[in-house]
Amino acid sequence: MTEKKSIKEWAADDRPREKMMAKGKAVLSNAELIAILIGSGNSELSAVELSRSILDSVDNDLIALSNLTLDDLIQHKGIGEAKAITIMAALELGKRRRGAEANLPTEVKDSKDSFERFLPYIDDMRQEHFLVLYLNQSNHALKVECISNGGTTHVIADPKLIFKNALSLNATAIILGHNHPSGNPRPSEDDRQLTKKLVAAGKLLDINVIDHVVIGNERYYSFRDHGEMTF
Repeated sequence: MTEKKSIKEWAADDRPREKMMAKGKAVLSNAELIAILIGSGNSELSAVELSRSILDSVDNDLIALSNLTLDDLIQHKGIGEAKAITIMAALELGKRRRGAEANLPTEVKDSKDSFERFLPYIDDMRQEHFLVLYLNQSNHALKVECISNGGTTHVIADPKLIFKNALSLNATAIILGHNHPSGNPRPSEDDRQLTKKLVAAGKLLDINVIDHVVIGNERYYSFRDHGEMTF
């Protein structure tokens, strides 16, 4: 049986840190980037091999990886609390960076803009969150607000609170958003009925409900893009 080599014993070009310094961060695989975070492997696997094993457990899906808990990560031999927290912190920074980028432009032009603004607020994909993006008459974002969060299958959205906030912000339009913890962004019949109810309420107050964006696993379904806002 071949004895496992530590990363320090690898050829310089194969070591993640040296590889990044020599060739840049873009050439590193996801496993190599995680290996830099954890620093070492276990008695059987190098840091890169252990990182590959962690990625294999989530089918190499970084979104699924970001949803793992501390307890999930420490199930891997060689990953203690400190390493698990390091991985979780790095993934959280990635989410926040995306949120910072989303906040750069003020005008909301399409469903992708709405999706990018909502995504950073959905910090726990295990629960449903209902969000509202408030806009002025130029379609510039005024505020994103989490109206409520619920269980794994439904969330309550109070129309009175939604439109009270819209009036206090002098918003002329709103965009609705919520997530599906299942990862499937397709709307349910309840989602359609709620959207219809809020569109009707908005018409009474002269506040346009432009879209409803349903998010699952960083994918989204836009009611407007699918021609479903003609209630």
